[in-house]
Amino acid sequence: MPVLGIDFGSRRLGLAVSDLDDRIALPLEPIASRGAEQDLAVISDLVRSRGVSRIVVGLPIHLDGSRGAQAEAADRFAAGLREALALPVDLLDERLTTREALNALEDTGRRGRRKKKAVVDSVAATVLLRTYLEQRAARRASGGAA
Repeated sequence: MPVLGIDFGSRRLGLAVSDLDDRIALPLEPIASRGAEQDLAVISDLVRSRGVSRIVVGLPIHLDGSRGAQAEAADRFAAGLREALALPVDLLDERLTTREALNALEDTGRRGRRKKKAVVDSVAATVLLRTYLEQRAARRASGGAA
C-alpha cells in the first residue's frame, strides 16, 4: 500500500506518494496550508483516495542537530495526523532535502521564482519519501523491521 511523504511548511505542504511496491516516489501537487483542521481534511481525502497506509513527515532539524520551532511544529503536525487518521506516521530528518530538491531543479533548468517555491516543496517531499523508502528497503534486506 502506498506511503505518503509530506514536506511540512508553514505556507505549503509538499506532497509525494509511493507506488504500490514502495519503490518509486512520485510528486503530487503541493497544498497551501490553511490551518491544521483544513490541512488534515485535505490529507485525509488524499489518504482515502490513494489508499495510503503510512505517512512520513519531514522533520526540519538544524544542521547542528538541534530542533527549532519549525521542528516542533512538524512534530505536532505528525501527532495530529496520527490521531486523526489512525495511521502510522513517521518523522524523518529532512536536513538536506530542500538543498537536494533545489539542485535537482537547477539541473533540469527550471526557472521562475514563484512557481519554483511550490515545485521545490513537491520535489523535497519526493526526495524525503525516496529516502524513507530506501531506508525501509535496507532494513527489510538486513532482516530488520520495516
